[in-house]
Amino acid sequence: MAQREERLLITTDKGFAFYLTGPNHGVRIIQLRQPTRRRIHRRIMQALERFSDTEWPGLLVVMRGTTQSAWQGRERL
Repeated sequence: MAQREERLLITTDKGFAFYLTGPNHGVRIIQLRQPTRRRIHRRIMQALERFSDTEWPGLLVVMRGTTQSAWQGRERL
């Protein structure tokens, strides 16, 4: 549904990246050891501040406790 509506997808599903194929409008995966609504919200806001709206298409961002990894297609940023 997110792909069809051209929206950024935010998930806590740690295995979601393995199912990601083809172009997308941005995927954000949050992997926290002790997730709370506040911690998840804070990490989402950090990613949204780091990347502009035009950078999200095709971007995969995985955020763990204090680290963040980003890929554009197969290239790590």
